Amino acid sequence: MTGDAAAILGGVNANHDLLTQPFDPRALESAAQSAWAAAGAYRAVENDARFPKGKYYCVSMLPYPSGKLHMGHVRNYTLNDMLYRHLRMQGYNALMPMGWDAFGLPAENAAMKSREAPAKWTHENIAYMKRQLIAMGFAIDWTRELATCDPAYYRWNQWLFLKMLEAGIAYRKSGIVNWDPVDRTVLANEQVIDGRGWRSGAPVEKREIPMYYLRITQYADELVDCLDQMPGWPDRVKAMQANWIGRSTGVRFAFPHDIAGAAGPVGDGRLWVFTTRADTIMGVTFCAVAPEHPLAAHAATLSPHVRDFIAEASHGSVAEADLATMEKKGVPTGLYVRHPLTGEQVEVWVGNYVLMSYGEGAVMGVPAHDERDFAFAHQYGLRILPVIEVPGETFDYDGWQPWYADKGRGRCVNSGKLDGLDYAQAVAAVAGDLAAKGLGETRTTYRLRDWGISRQRYWGTPIPIVHCEQCGPVPVPYDQLPVVLPEDCIPDGSGNPLNAREDFVRTTCPTCAAPARRETDTMDTFVDSSWYFMRYASPNAATMVDARDAHWMPMDQYIGGISHAILHLLYARFWTKVMRDFGLVGYSEPFTRLFTQGMVLNHAYFHRNDRGGLDYVPPEQVDALRDEQGRITGGRSKVDGTPLEYDGLGTMSKSKLNGVDPQDMIDRYGADAARMYVMFAAPPDQTMEWSDAGVEGQSRYLRKLWAYASAHRDAVRGVAGRAALAPQPAGAARLQRREIHQTLGKISDDYQRFKYNTVISGAHILLNALEAIPASDPAAPAVAREGLSILLRVLYPVAPHVTWHLWDALGYAAADGPLLDAPWPEVDPAALVQDEIELVLQVNGKVRGKLVVPAGADRIAIETAAHAAPEVARHAGGGPVRKVIVVPGRLVNVVV
Repeated sequence: MTGDAAAILGGVNANHDLLTQPFDPRALESAAQSAWAAAGAYRAVENDARFPKGKYYCVSMLPYPSGKLHMGHVRNYTLNDMLYRHLRMQGYNALMPMGWDAFGLPAENAAMKSREAPAKWTHENIAYMKRQLIAMGFAIDWTRELATCDPAYYRWNQWLFLKMLEAGIAYRKSGIVNWDPVDRTVLANEQVIDGRGWRSGAPVEKREIPMYYLRITQYADELVDCLDQMPGWPDRVKAMQANWIGRSTGVRFAFPHDIAGAAGPVGDGRLWVFTTRADTIMGVTFCAVAPEHPLAAHAATLSPHVRDFIAEASHGSVAEADLATMEKKGVPTGLYVRHPLTGEQVEVWVGNYVLMSYGEGAVMGVPAHDERDFAFAHQYGLRILPVIEVPGETFDYDGWQPWYADKGRGRCVNSGKLDGLDYAQAVAAVAGDLAAKGLGETRTTYRLRDWGISRQRYWGTPIPIVHCEQCGPVPVPYDQLPVVLPEDCIPDGSGNPLNAREDFVRTTCPTCAAPARRETDTMDTFVDSSWYFMRYASPNAATMVDARDAHWMPMDQYIGGISHAILHLLYARFWTKVMRDFGLVGYSEPFTRLFTQGMVLNHAYFHRNDRGGLDYVPPEQVDALRDEQGRITGGRSKVDGTPLEYDGLGTMSKSKLNGVDPQDMIDRYGADAARMYVMFAAPPDQTMEWSDAGVEGQSRYLRKLWAYASAHRDAVRGVAGRAALAPQPAGAARLQRREIHQTLGKISDDYQRFKYNTVISGAHILLNALEAIPASDPAAPAVAREGLSILLRVLYPVAPHVTWHLWDALGYAAADGPLLDAPWPEVDPAALVQDEIELVLQVNGKVRGKLVVPAGADRIAIETAAHAAPEVARHAGGGPVRKVIVVPGRLVNVVV
């Protein structure tokens, strides 16, 4: 017995009188957690000889320390915990660490409300949430805990940033952002509501400011190609990543023009666009440019209408996703370019739906074959020219039809020498003609843009740059890292408070020693979460990672929400490839398998505040209002009677105040019951609606289990063990043993397939089977001992506290060691052998009962038994049996 096991066995369960006590989940859980902590039960050590199958590294995405866990968190971490415990019982050296994604804007928002520093708020939340995680009994190796706001962690963000700067992967350029002129800060796209700042309500401006970028586009091809080599990832997630990267092959070409400004031809006399539909080039009836495009700027000097439109567009979003749903607006510039193949004049418009940061900042308008252009042309009365036809379809100028954009069935028409060509033939022909004119070429482009990591906010990793009037931007020397963020700033909404901290900003230039100023932008928090899982593997390392990383990484199983399927996972993959290229790690992909769990849903209610924003109210403070069909239509505050609007069933979140605090569930039912419910309510990859009643149901099951163990403790303890089951028991005990082993086989399979909801169902079946064993059966104690041993082990990963106590109290630990490292139970093939089988008995096709026959009975024996069955005589009406139909193993149908 190991020292850890001995320490655990020396705990609260040494006295078997525990089973004479009432079931008290809080006391049991507290005692178990204390024993586990004292023994260091979940501390993982590299190359641990106790585990013959080697390492298994399983991680749940780290939480933001927003104040309290909710049951969505509990579901995520219970998934990981069940995986960890199951793997450890199978002989794997499993590791489940935990940390805190501790930087970010929510801490600043909270600071503005409470007038306390984000650091204080963050550290207090971490302490509270850690206590909650411990109270849930998760098998976390706390020796590897990290917080991304710790300088010991974020110094390596800064270190790798400088390495990327040296390699040209990090660079500085001007970028367009949302600027709140009142709060004097850059806003994320989601903070812009109807064109106004979410907090100030001021009209948001687009500004171009210097920012730092990471050249993720340099890795675009590898990021796409590697997806085909990742069978452990869901196809849905891989498709989302591929679509986000958006690799596409098309034609980049120019519309020539003679438009000139004071400094000569605008854009060298060419308006460049990129298209994947070069086959529709003869259908171009206009071109649209972004408000920031040089042609738009030139037009603004000539037309007040264009100037006013550009000013209005400057208050719009810079997010491509927003452009897809916003109203498409535009204004003609009065400028014209020439069609590259026909030489015809093509009018140039400025459109609010064209992004300067995407492609060339200009698009060719083909209203007949692009839905967005079709709507724009209808709105402004522009010409629509069909140049693609599909057999059997008729073009309708008044309404869009999906076939207009069908490049699979389409053939060119109204396109001169292109007529009759299919998509591929037409694109090749157009590309060749444009290349011959020196106006275009085939090119592969990407939707993906370089990652802008500058944030004009306080609570984040300082960007390690010094600005010198003589030398310009200068990297901070490596030996001066980390650049430590002051933790006592209190944001007030008037911009980044670092700008007013002269003790932080004032410094000297590392190059010339002249007075200089530190960069006050901080890094995007996606930087923090792009490599934390590597630091778990190398805790307290003197370098970014050390040799221990090669032991644990790449990660065997990553668990998290589908909401992180694109950016977090994409950035983590990119960051890993950069570290590989710098020789820091030896692998290209960080996550071997990915599981995206379903969200936990709860009702949400709100009222509108004076600024038009939404103030949410916790569901427990609301009386729901329902219609005649019982559907929720609104609510009323229990506190002050305020009418509330209903926001539907949504994911539990801090922002909507609709999370359920697990501490309340622990206090009422115990952690094990809460864990069981979040696993039982729905398959782990599907959403589930929260129900307090569901937790209560699992609590009743655990009490029932405790009662059964208490009632049978003496009989179970008195059995010698597995040897008592040879030979096989007979009668009812044998039938129940077969059901126990059949159920064990299904549960073991369910564990392998992440079907944890049916694992809980199987545990219920096992207890029912144990209760069905007649006490008078001589084999009952032996079958009960084996069955309870199986039940406790399969239930242990989801309900570790109760099962750990029962394992010891019933004497299993003394014989087989603590449940923590007990081996996974195996199905006994002998238990599955049936002496008799049960067939459905039908008379003239109607079920009339059951027919029990020997397991090896042939067709004649089954027919003979059917003839003699009393149900047949009762329903035959005295008539003779004409024939007997036997479906082997299933049913027998007697025809009279």
